Amino acid sequence: MSSQCRFETQNGSKYLKQLCKHFAHKVTVEYDEVSGTADLPPGRATLKSDESGLEVVVTAQNDTGLAIARHIIEDHLKRFAHREPFDTLNWTIRATN
Repeated sequence: MSSQCRFETQNGSKYLKQLCKHFAHKVTVEYDEVSGTADLPPGRATLKSDESGLEVVVTAQNDTGLAIARHIIEDHLKRFAHREPFDTLNWTIRATN
């Protein structure tokens, strides 16, 4: 299963790098200026930035894993983007084969 969201910001690359650097202390991470992956405990997070935002896709084996992965991303992004308007991310869920 996977779930995705988009955070509209002009600082997408900055937040992508912050998230990846932070996660690299505990999990395997690869990233550059515009894309990254982090092998979170419930599943992989894939991040892509552009001039208008940050897109995140998380995968997991079940609904519980997706909820945990979404919480990890959202909690950390809220802290890093604390100067921007940020309530919650609008996640969409899709089943994968």
